[in-house]
Amino acid sequence: MKKLLFLVFFALLTFQAAYAQKFGYVDSEFIMSKVPAYTAAQKEVDKLSANWQKDIENRYAAIDKMYKAYQAEEVLLTDEMKKRRQNEIVEKEREVKEYQKSIFGFEGQLFKKRQELIKPVQDEVYDAIEKVAKQKQLQIIFDKSGGLVMLYTNPVHDYTEYVLEALGLASTERNSPGKAPVVRPTDTPAAAVTDVGEDEASTQPKAAGGAVKRTTQTTKSQPKKK
Repeated sequence: MKKLLFLVFFALLTFQAAYAQKFGYVDSEFIMSKVPAYTAAQKEVDKLSANWQKDIENRYAAIDKMYKAYQAEEVLLTDEMKKRRQNEIVEKEREVKEYQKSIFGFEGQLFKKRQELIKPVQDEVYDAIEKVAKQKQLQIIFDKSGGLVMLYTNPVHDYTEYVLEALGLASTERNSPGKAPVVRPTDTPAAAVTDVGEDEASTQPKAAGGAVKRTTQTTKSQPKKK
């Protein structure tokens, strides 16, 4: 009997300790959209991406022009001249593919530039989240905009506004994060690389700028948390 009472008492203590743990959530994507430095960095990244994409398209257009010229003159060329012209086209195509991968591939120039411009802003936001967690004595903070699917959230556990206040971005009217985003394919620069076969001289790359774009959530105002 004493053993049973001890087990019940221990279970109650464990339950109380678990219940005492505080948790909350924030919408980091919404917070980032409110940081001016992030918006400016994102615009610069998008501009660089568009310029690089245009450059790659021009290079593929030049290869296409070479291939069409070869087709028009093929009947006048000797076998040796044909082979030389074909090799030139293949080599140009290989160079463009390598250049494209160096820009939009995994850890390419676009990825590195994005890290250079955006990571400092992300670090600032994460520091603010940590600050709020310590102030509010939270053991766990979830990210509503991450891969975690939150089917229901009680606004009392939403600490997004506190993080904005810690960043000096508080407003007179409460900033309310949007709904959880729709699940979409993994956002990586590598996904933007077009794999062009060596026998396809006229293939052009697909748009790669979308690999770094983020969607800003539509928001509505809610009463300020007391």
